[in-house]
Formats: sequence, structure tokens, C-alpha cells
Amino acid sequence: MHPTSGSPKSRATAKSVGECGPVAALIARARALDALDRQLRQPLPEPLRSQCCLASVQAGRIVFLASSSVWAAKLRPYQHALIAQARVISGLPVEKFTVKVAPLPPRPPRQTRRKPLSPAAAEHLKTAAQSIGDPELRAVYLRLASLAEDSSS
Repeated sequence: MHPTSGSPKSRATAKSVGECGPVAALIARARALDALDRQLRQPLPEPLRSQCCLASVQAGRIVFLASSSVWAAKLRPYQHALIAQARVISGLPVEKFTVKVAPLPPRPPRQTRRKPLSPAAAEHLKTAAQSIGDPELRAVYLRLASLAEDSSS
């Protein structure tokens, strides 16, 4: 059998990328850094909190990114509190603080609560479903109409 044909033996030992040692360690480190970032920024005043983020913690130094030199200057007075908080939260011997001006990594958009469809929309979907010849597509329209009705109860 050809090595790339997916023999049962190769499938039994296959791992997802996230299960591979180095990748799993990287994922764990990224999650820990993200959690530390959220905890360190939480006490900061809101405009500042959204204009900076923790970039790294290594060799006894925490490094923050700020979106501009103005925000970097506003973050510096908090450095001693951030160092102390980082020590407590991470348990690492953090002694130094650096802030760099750089574009912040994009943040995923906040989940918006979906608005339910109105009863009128449900009726329009039912009417449209009746005019569709394809039974699968008709079923999809009717399912959507039922969701609109369920959300209005």
C-alpha cells in the first residue's frame, strides 16, 4: 500500500496538530499569555485598556504594546503596579517593564446577539417556500420560518 493512501495503521496513530508536543506547548503558552494580558489590563482605565496589550513575559521582563506614543506614555505610570501584579498572577520573577509602540493585534469582533425574526418574516418565508419547486430548498425555508415562530413565543 502506498504511504499516502491512509492505511488503518497510519490513521490509528495520526494526531491533530494541536496534540503534537511543540504545538501543544505553544498553544498553552499563548493561552496563558492571553489570560495574563486580560488580568493585567483589567484594572486599567478603559481608554488605555483598549489601546495596549501584553506582548510577552520573558527573562524577568513584561513587554506591552501600545497603539501610539501617546498611549505608551499614559501606560508608563502604571508600570510598577503592572510588574507587581504580573509577579502575583504569573509567579514569575518579573523585575522590568517595557512598552513598545506598534499596531495592536486584531481582536475578534464581539459576538452580537442575533435579533429574532418577526412573525411577519415567518409568514414571508412560508409563502416563499410554497412557491419553490425544489423540496430540499422548500424544507430549508420552512425550517427558517419555524425558527422565527419559535423565537417569538
